[in-house]
Amino acid sequence: MIYTITFNPALDYIMVVPSCRSGEVNRTESEKIMAGGKGINVSIVLNNMGVENTALGFISGFTGGAIENILADMNCKTDFIKLDNGFSRINVKIKSDTETEINGQGPDISDGAVKKLYEKLDSLNDGDTLVLAGSIPSSLSDSIYCEIMDYLKDKKLNIVVDATKDLLVNVLKYKPFLVKPNNHEIGEIFGVELKTRSEVVPYAKKMQEMGAKNVLVSMAGEGAVFVGENGEVYESEAPKGKLVNSTGAGDSMVAGFLAGYMEKQDFMYALKMGLSAGSASAFSENLATKEEILNVFKTI
Repeated sequence: MIYTITFNPALDYIMVVPSCRSGEVNRTESEKIMAGGKGINVSIVLNNMGVENTALGFISGFTGGAIENILADMNCKTDFIKLDNGFSRINVKIKSDTETEINGQGPDISDGAVKKLYEKLDSLNDGDTLVLAGSIPSSLSDSIYCEIMDYLKDKKLNIVVDATKDLLVNVLKYKPFLVKPNNHEIGEIFGVELKTRSEVVPYAKKMQEMGAKNVLVSMAGEGAVFVGENGEVYESEAPKGKLVNSTGAGDSMVAGFLAGYMEKQDFMYALKMGLSAGSASAFSENLATKEEILNVFKTI
């Protein structure tokens, strides 16, 4: 079983405004509301690909109920912890001449709620996969990823971490199965600028030396690089297509990689499936469907 954790789920309110002017009344051309959060995105794409998984995390208030309902309508399995205070955040994304985002803060998460999360994690079995993705709310310790991985260290789990900066670096000592920075994020960690796949490889290997078993680096139009625990390096160019929406593309890559790896236990196949899922979402208004992913896969 695959589990994802999203500490701060959101309702993404996406508005297309032809010409947005500050200080004036602006009217939308179109709008939609989606369930958001990196772990939730991974769960949605896994579900689209027919891979059973459970989305964990914290929700609150009427917005939390809406998030749960949206996922239920998509037949996504959830096991959220409901908080007594506040409401799950709303992220406003304005698509106009330039794109503007206003992300909500989200509710405070109590020690009691965190304890309930650990109780759910107790039910994970050897061989299960746990995806830790996204930022940490201000009400939680910045070390929560490390604390979870330390708590689960005696279980034989495949833990995947998609995070940035210190949040990612600090978990490496716990030897995660997979980490997925993009080229800008891994460059920021090591204080370098990485533009080509060949430039990425030595720094992905450094992340392995620091503890990661496998490193998947997404590079938008440059494709992706994967450095495996078998000592092999795999690279692939990006599929051709028109960029429509980059939101969720990296999360889709994680989902595609996991789906591909679970299917064949083959790193190259998993890389291509991850790249196909990430690209298919980038070429679509919404997170990619299985059909869209397979259509992209045929072109690689």
